This record gives sequence, structure tokens and C-alpha cells, in this order.
Amino acid sequence: MARPKLIKRKLFLSHSSRDRAFILRLVKVLESNGIPYWYSATHIKGAKQWHDEIGKALRQCNWFLVVLTPDSVRSQWVKRELLFALDEARYRGRIIPLLYKSCKYSRLSWTLPSFEIVDFRNTFDSGCVQLFRVWGVQYNRQAKSQRPAGKKKLS
Repeated sequence: MARPKLIKRKLFLSHSSRDRAFILRLVKVLESNGIPYWYSATHIKGAKQWHDEIGKALRQCNWFLVVLTPDSVRSQWVKRELLFALDEARYRGRIIPLLYKSCKYSRLSWTLPSFEIVDFRNTFDSGCVQLFRVWGVQYNRQAKSQRPAGKKKLS
């Protein structure tokens, strides 16, 4: 499956490390549907300076997904990443909040209530359908990964 034309580079996934299970499930769906992404646990290797790697990825990606949960709303790193994206012109119209768990997400940024929020609280698949609709792509639940396991790389 070809990547959506709207996604010229990659998606940056901003999240709390406590929401790892959800992120891993989302990463699997993105990968199996041919959508490129940047995820810290996958793309930061060994002794690399994680702070620098996050900054580099934020500058290279052109879509920003922020996972909203009580933990992410309290995360200073999620807040920093979101503030960066809000300030960058290339992310204008390309910030997608994903509501995974009910939370007071306006505490993360007063601007979030004005965004179209993709709701994953009902079912994971219905959230994926909503998310893929943003890019004009049909969500393929049965898609198989196009890359052998462990062969993800930042381009």
C-alpha cells in the first residue's frame, strides 16, 4: 500500500511512556498500512542523546500526533513537543490529538479543544478509521506489515 500523499515525511508520535501498550498497537497499524512514523522507543538507539534525537525528529517530521491521557497531560516532554509543533508552520493543520483516555487535555494546551480530536476511547478500530480519514485513506485492519520486523529506519 502506498503512503498517503499528505504524509510526505513521517508522523511524530508524542506520548507518555506510561501509554506504551497503546503506542505499540498504533505503531503496528501505521506500519502495516504503510504510514511512516517516528517513535522514540524504536528510533532512539543505544547511547544517542535522546534529547537531541527528539529535536531532530521534530524538525524532520511533517505530522504531529499527540496521545491524550492523564499521564501525557502531566508530561513536561509531551508539553515541550506540542509547543514546538504549535510554533512550526509546517505542522499547521497537521497536529492530530488522539484521545486515548479521558483527561483534562486543555491543561496540556489551551489550544487543544479547537483541534479535531480523534477519539480512541470507544474502540481502537473506530479511532483508526477516524485517524485515517484525516489523510483521506481507508483504514485496512488486515494489512500486513510491509517491512520485516526490526527494519524500521528514520529517513
